[in-house]
Amino acid sequence: MKEYSFDLARARQDTPGCDKVLHLNNAGAALMPRQVLEATTNYLRLEAETGGYEAAELAHDSVERVYDAVSSLINCRRDEVAIIENATRAWDMAFYAIPFQPGDRILTARAEYASNYIAFLQVARRTGAQVEVIPNDEFGQASVAALQAMLDERVKLIAITHVPTNGGLVNPAAEIGRVAREAGVLYLLDACQSVGQMPIDVQAIGCDMLSATGRKYLRGPRGTGFLYVRGEVLDQLEPPFLDLHAARWVAEDRFEIRPDARRFENWETNYAGKVGLGVAVDYALSWGLETIWSRIASLAADLRARLNALPGVELHDLGREKCGIVTFSVQGLAPEEIRRKLAGQKINVSTSSLASTRLDMAARGLQEIVRASVHYYNSEAEIDQFGEAIDALLY
Repeated sequence: MKEYSFDLARARQDTPGCDKVLHLNNAGAALMPRQVLEATTNYLRLEAETGGYEAAELAHDSVERVYDAVSSLINCRRDEVAIIENATRAWDMAFYAIPFQPGDRILTARAEYASNYIAFLQVARRTGAQVEVIPNDEFGQASVAALQAMLDERVKLIAITHVPTNGGLVNPAAEIGRVAREAGVLYLLDACQSVGQMPIDVQAIGCDMLSATGRKYLRGPRGTGFLYVRGEVLDQLEPPFLDLHAARWVAEDRFEIRPDARRFENWETNYAGKVGLGVAVDYALSWGLETIWSRIASLAADLRARLNALPGVELHDLGREKCGIVTFSVQGLAPEEIRRKLAGQKINVSTSSLASTRLDMAARGLQEIVRASVHYYNSEAEIDQFGEAIDALLY
């Protein structure tokens, strides 16, 4: 599978980091395009020269643009979008807003990320709710049939990571959404590693809440993220904390929570980051998410084929549909040692450990794996270079 129509020259010219490193850690944090870098630094300069409050007023339209950009990206209304400092906090604000009771059931996937699962366990300990894991199907993804069989009147939430951190798979988010809608159960989707990598349509997926980050496939600044909350469920969710931005103090003994998703925000925020995130989303939209997804899937398939041909290399990717995250191990070499050796050659990868997705990794007998994650600005020549670098480590 090759992508011939993609404008690779434009992508790399817009990405200053391409001249510095071979970056295959896009599922950690992607390289920012110069448009995002310039927008973010220009806003910081404006703050330095005019004052923080004054800069926010002067750049009001640029700050507000991020809500329209995100709504276009995921097909929702702008009043269903909250801009949060990161994906974990966005997810937390939604999850901890749900009023769990003793006996409530939380259904999640085997490859759920550690931060989310820790939150499940904390809320279960506090409230008496129960955490239950949906079995995998034959492809290693969350089984929709098993989920349907688990449903009853006590299921309060279905919470799934769309693209887990450590296996290359894409969980069947829309199929799960259909099950959740039919059952009338709240559905929270962690889209931290899918937003910006592939087309995401919250109407088609059917999720009630979705969290995402700016730093990964959207190529935005670190310390940015967003939360989508479907307007029809807003009144069911009270944020775990409020301030004078999320609510109004209307009488000495009374407050009113704002009616839109910004009830999940707080007053102080990273304005330069919001501007940068808005530009990053617009930049992704300028390429088209179908184009981005096609390019990433093609490069990832090439990388898997390249690695699979090497003796002593074992791939660990799962799923009927695979994404831009490629995970593997090399016989006789610790994953962290591989990461360090590649870093010495200005090749960036990351590792994923048992502590990040304990249930999935333990079930597969894995302690740690190497994670190489491609983006559309990576070149075919870089895929070859990476394969040669791994091959050289074998001898």
